[in-house]
Amino acid sequence: MRSTSNPAFRNLPVGGFGGGYAGFQPQAQGYPAEPGYGGYQAPPTVGDRPMTVDDVVTKTAMTLGLALVVGVITAIAVLSETINPFPPMIIGLLAGLVLSLVVIFKKSVSPGLILAYSAAEGLFLGAITGVFEYIYPGIAFQAILGTALVFGTMLVVYRTGAVRVTPKLTRWVIGATVGAAGLMLINLLLNAFNVDIGVRGPTPLGYVISLLFIGIAAFNLLLDFDMADQMIRAGAPSKMAWYVAFGLMVTLVWLYLEILRLLSYLNSE
Repeated sequence: MRSTSNPAFRNLPVGGFGGGYAGFQPQAQGYPAEPGYGGYQAPPTVGDRPMTVDDVVTKTAMTLGLALVVGVITAIAVLSETINPFPPMIIGLLAGLVLSLVVIFKKSVSPGLILAYSAAEGLFLGAITGVFEYIYPGIAFQAILGTALVFGTMLVVYRTGAVRVTPKLTRWVIGATVGAAGLMLINLLLNAFNVDIGVRGPTPLGYVISLLFIGIAAFNLLLDFDMADQMIRAGAPSKMAWYVAFGLMVTLVWLYLEILRLLSYLNSE
């Protein structure tokens, strides 16, 4: 499998999953052989059957749906001044960070942890969206619509082969993602010392950086789609669809935040 910039896929097995489309194997004891690398294998049970596109769609819908529900409820509570936005924002941010690290480094798939991560991200995004919506009415719908359009566009681009995910493109996207993360970290450290270099504000450079980050996040979606496609072709167990859903969630959170930031720049003028 090709590498990816998404940390959700870093701990996946290398060299296949013992199934899928590896080739034809000889039959044994009168039973048709299951494709794989080790000769005859018993037919998969429900728990370890090969992953399908439907598995990916279902698990992704569950994670995104949970985040959306929690986010909408939180945003409404913030807008109605029922709650202070900062506690849920901080709790959601920290809980999401901790849960994402646990999911990434945990050796086994845990749907509960992934759903908990989605809920935490929904809490964080809902709180921050409520604040932006209070300042710039209508920005929440614009950000959600923009994220959906980018996601849909990149999915069409991938499925039609308009942009092929090659090893060269993968290396470029990974390098750009690492560079973006490094720039954000440097800017955060400088802000701690009240130093503003203008990369995260309504300045010409800020606009360029936001558009660049949106583009990098969009190309990360291509890598996520390609990784999911490779896992399906390799016969990955159906439970691995949760990792795909988690990986897409990580990318979409970044994409949404960048679109929300860019829209805030445009609305502030």
